Amino acid sequence: MLAAAVVFAFVNNVPFALMHEAVHGVAANTPRRNYWFGFLASCMFPTSFSMQEVAHLGHHARNRTDSDLYDYYLPGQSRLVRNLWLYGGNLLGLYWFCIPLSNLIYLLGTPVYRSRIFVERVAPRIGFGPHVRDIAQLPPLRIWLEMLCAFAYQAAIYLGLGLDWKGWLLAHWFFALHWSALQYVDHAWSARDVGHGAWDLRVFAPVRWLTLNYQYHRAHHSNPGAPWTELPALAVHDSREPTFLRIYWSLWRHGVQPAPPMGAPAQRSLFAVAEQEA
Repeated sequence: MLAAAVVFAFVNNVPFALMHEAVHGVAANTPRRNYWFGFLASCMFPTSFSMQEVAHLGHHARNRTDSDLYDYYLPGQSRLVRNLWLYGGNLLGLYWFCIPLSNLIYLLGTPVYRSRIFVERVAPRIGFGPHVRDIAQLPPLRIWLEMLCAFAYQAAIYLGLGLDWKGWLLAHWFFALHWSALQYVDHAWSARDVGHGAWDLRVFAPVRWLTLNYQYHRAHHSNPGAPWTELPALAVHDSREPTFLRIYWSLWRHGVQPAPPMGAPAQRSLFAVAEQEA
């Protein structure tokens, strides 16, 4: 069970990476095929493809701004609360669990999810204000159908394969640990710049292949329309670029830090890499 869960933690990144390609419109050669490709991949994640598309493109628009920070805390914010989100959400895997949970909340209580109280008061307090605001503008019918298909697919897999709930939970928690960390390790301590605030991380090649070069994240944010096959040529291949594990452990060690102003350069000292001037 343990071995299977470890393998699943890496292999299950493939459907997410394929969905990510579809979100950026580069999974297939026509918009219609691209949508269906993304829809099928989203069922395996699981989530609503349309919801993921809006949330992820919103991340690109707000990257490293005050509304899209997890490694820093702003004046007036509680460092303790921000650390709870960093450690619990990004490092212990709760970030992934929030996605199917938010889908379920939307599916069972759409009027509540789209209400002014939830959008303007509740969502900002739990760190998802901009995402929920954007999702609340989507037409509900497509979201419902995508969510129903995603949950039906997951139920069919669980029942059809005769899975044990303990093994299922362990596998998905291991995946959540990997996926939730990956979503922000590739941004942590990077420059506060919307288009370039990410890293081209050095990581064991087979792991990078299973994520479709997702660790070449600065290349992706600088060229969001480039498919995964082009990212290696666009990435920064420099020994000064950090490894995934170096930044990952620095987040555990340092926790959230006071936020520098927008436009500030990368804080390489936080993951102990000597900055060398060219």
